[in-house]
Order: sequence, then structure tokens, then C-alpha cells
Amino acid sequence: MILRLENVSYTYEPGTPMETEALRPMDLTVRSGEVLALIGATGSGKSTLIQMMNGLNRPMTGKVFLDDQDVFADGFDRRMLRSRVGLVFQYPEYQLFESDIIKDVSFGPKNQGLDEETCLARARAAMASVGLGPEYESRSPFDLSGGEKRRAAIAGVLAMEPAILVVDEPVAGLDPEGRTELLDEFRRLKEEKGMGIVIVSHSMDDVAALADRIIVLGRGEAVMEGTPREVFSRGEELKSLGLSLPAVTRLLLRLKEKGVPVSTDALTVAEAKTEILRVLSASRDQ
Repeated sequence: MILRLENVSYTYEPGTPMETEALRPMDLTVRSGEVLALIGATGSGKSTLIQMMNGLNRPMTGKVFLDDQDVFADGFDRRMLRSRVGLVFQYPEYQLFESDIIKDVSFGPKNQGLDEETCLARARAAMASVGLGPEYESRSPFDLSGGEKRRAAIAGVLAMEPAILVVDEPVAGLDPEGRTELLDEFRRLKEEKGMGIVIVSHSMDDVAALADRIIVLGRGEAVMEGTPREVFSRGEELKSLGLSLPAVTRLLLRLKEKGVPVSTDALTVAEAKTEILRVLSASRDQ
């Protein structure tokens, strides 16, 4: 499945003193089987853009296509769109409303017209995938912690078995173990199910570890695009946009400033460890 945005733009409160240009005309493609990260400072247009992806925001200019079908054309089933392109908001409480979690997570499949047995099976599988066991089924979503609410909201979207999952700050509120488990689940969904995943995140470490491709937004425009290694090699440009580098990249840069001859393109702890050990080994051999 391919989601394609062509020449899309968006302006809030047009024609009023509050007029704000949130997105300038831009193109974007999301493909099945890839993780695309959208990064940018607050106000760069990320949230506006992802809400176009499942039809919540209609672009002022341009079009949104799902497998070459214009999603805003007359007669297009946008309810189907929202089951194929699942969106998890930054604030999960916006998506939780039922009396208990199993009903909440089952809501999407029920709207797809599935029978109760299938709905429950999907809901339980989705809950398990985000670390919510059977003991959570009867709990009220409003009694959960922030991290648990986020898991429940993601489960509710996963239960619809979307082809593309769009998540805004996916690991916000999770402890380190929960964060690792959820990122691993995203990798599994990509690799085993071929799901396309779009993440919006301020955590450069998570982006570096998970993304295949990064688009950097600045003042409503796509100002940079590439692999994590390509994007994070442009540290000064990212800094000018109010963004940082992954922690391990910053560490290696500091070591290089101190005269340690390390390569600075590592993105993960494992890569940084390998590079530091390489330099230590070389220094012992001299």
C-alpha cells in the first residue's frame, strides 16, 4: 500500500488576523514495509501533516492518494481510509472513551463490521502486542497511567489491522522497558506484516534506532530528507532548526573534540561501542 501526498498545504484561520500558514506546498510518500520519521521543532507542521494522512485535515491545495485513489474525491469511503491508515494522537486520552479497555480496543473492529468473536480476538492480540495482559481487559481506561493509556490507544488502532500506522510521540510516558518493548513491536509489525509506520518524535535516539527514512520539517516545509545516517550527519543544520542529535552521536563528537580519533557516524549504542573498542584496540597496537 502507498499513501501519497502531492503539493499539499494548509492554513489555519485563513482570511482572519489569526491566519497561520502551517504547511507550505510539499510532497510526501509513505510505503508499506518502511518506517518514516517526521521530526521538527514545535510548530513545524508535523501534526497538521499526519492528520492529512487519514483524512482528518483536508489540504488547502494538493491531493492525498491511497493506492492512487483521491481520498477526498466524492464517494471515497473515508471510514475505510481510517481503518487502513491508523492514527494514534499525541494525547491518548483523546481516543479512549469506553467503560473498559477490552471494549475500547474492540471498538474499531466492530466499526469494520466484524463479528464479536473476531473483534475480541483482534483486541486481545493487539493488547498483548503492546504489553497489556488479560488483567487489563476489565479496567477503565481512565484509571490507567499515561504510559498505559498510550499502549491502549495504540492497541485500539492495531486491532483494526491497518496497512499504515501513524503515531505521534509513540513512547511518551513509557518507562525504559516499555519503550524498548514498543519499539521492538513496531519493528516486528514492519518486518513480519509489512506495515508502513510513520512516527513523529522528539526523541532522536528512537528515530535513529527505528527509522528507515527521515523527513525534517521546518516552518511548514520539508527542509531535509534521507536515511538516519545521512540526516544526523548534518548536525549544525539540525541545531539551527532547534533539533539535536542522538545521544551516542553527541558522545562521539565530544570524544573527537578531545582528540580521540573516532568516527562520528554511529547511531546506536552497539555501533558506538564497536567504534570505541576499535579505537582502543588500535591505540594498544601502536
